[in-house]
Amino acid sequence: MAQPLLVGLDVGTTASKAVVFTAAGHPVAVGRAATPWRTTRHGTELDPRQLLDAALHALGDALERAPEGPVRALGVTSIGESGVLLDPHGVPLAPIIAWHDTRDEQQVRELAADVGAAEFAVHTGLPLRGQWSLTKHRWLRDRMPETRAATRRLNVAEWIVRALGGDEASEQSLASRTGWLELAGRQWWQTTLDWSGLRPSLLPDLVVGGDPLGHVCSPGAHPRLAGAVLTVAGQDHQAATVGAGAAGDGDQLDSCGTAEALVRTVRAGLPAAAVRELAETGITVGWHVLSGRWCLLGATQGGLVLERTLRLLGRTGADVPELDARLSSLDPSALRMAIGEDSFSLQDIGANVGPAVVWRAALDAVTEQAAGLHEVMTRVAGAHQRLIVTGGWARSAGLMAVKTRLFGPLRQRQVEEAGARGAALLGGVAAGLYPDTGDLPAPEPVTPALAPHPPEAFHV
Repeated sequence: MAQPLLVGLDVGTTASKAVVFTAAGHPVAVGRAATPWRTTRHGTELDPRQLLDAALHALGDALERAPEGPVRALGVTSIGESGVLLDPHGVPLAPIIAWHDTRDEQQVRELAADVGAAEFAVHTGLPLRGQWSLTKHRWLRDRMPETRAATRRLNVAEWIVRALGGDEASEQSLASRTGWLELAGRQWWQTTLDWSGLRPSLLPDLVVGGDPLGHVCSPGAHPRLAGAVLTVAGQDHQAATVGAGAAGDGDQLDSCGTAEALVRTVRAGLPAAAVRELAETGITVGWHVLSGRWCLLGATQGGLVLERTLRLLGRTGADVPELDARLSSLDPSALRMAIGEDSFSLQDIGANVGPAVVWRAALDAVTEQAAGLHEVMTRVAGAHQRLIVTGGWARSAGLMAVKTRLFGPLRQRQVEEAGARGAALLGGVAAGLYPDTGDLPAPEPVTPALAPHPPEAFHV
């Protein structure tokens, strides 16, 4: 008899990735489609229907390659902050504005003047900056009056689930990225709803990842998905903690991609002063995809700095193992790298500086930057229990050695699509395949020294 299958869909900034897994959590097929952003005179945006088409394409590709077996569930995770406004018939009224778009600079200044950074941080757990949903929503109301007729507002993963036939819902980790959710009470904050002109009736009821939200019944979906249980698996970083087996109390996921993200899982209920301190250092505090948990999230551009360093040296990912192998014999004081907001510089250049010395300086610099975020999390929320590292740059033995020196023991998990894996496993919870999130299959560990180093493994 064919074994049951689970599908995880990760709708990301760059692409939608669909992965088919066995019930044991092993990937068996992958599909991918580029996220169809467009650049307009206002900034970066996309048509919600085109995004849905891309997601359906990725799902179709994966399922065409998948082995036989009933598809029990589909979990959908996505980028946060961006959202869709719908009319009473479920038709989108406006484009999805990219989370990194800066068209709302004026609205961000108005939010700072009207609400204040400290008040905003304590209530929402977010630093006051131009990323969250509420300022882009106010921009739409100011510039596109037709959006005032909207009767529903959904985050990206919630929109995909609805379009596939699922129930409308506000998943709590995505809701925490909007600026509308009051952190401590887990309820909508009337102050920012009023400020942005959003009626509470536009927001569905709150749910957590793994809550069942109906079944796939859309005629546009691949036939193998028909009847599969649907769930919203939250924001992609939180879903990745589930996929990487890093969602226990005190666990910290270090996702080493082009952007490096530190994601700490803690029990809900940090004091207001702690929330404010974290926000002041750029670390967000929000509800986790898992029930009763909060997520601390800080990010750097560590992987991007490493990519640029390789280009500066005229090297590629294929050269990383050779550069790593030379690190132990180098004097770490021969060169220092300083990382700025959009650039980096080499300082204290000593004698006999070659490519390996520059590489050592880059590894030290990006790890020290991540360590700064880690130290704040530890001071405010206590010591981490386990540090679990994933992502392309986790294949660098040199980077893992530097991290071990600064962070202590770490565990490596080479999960290629941790977000999609987490989404699929939460789908399994929704379908009753696993009794609880504590019963999910763990990914296989990888020994750093034995990890393969194909050139394409590094984000270059």
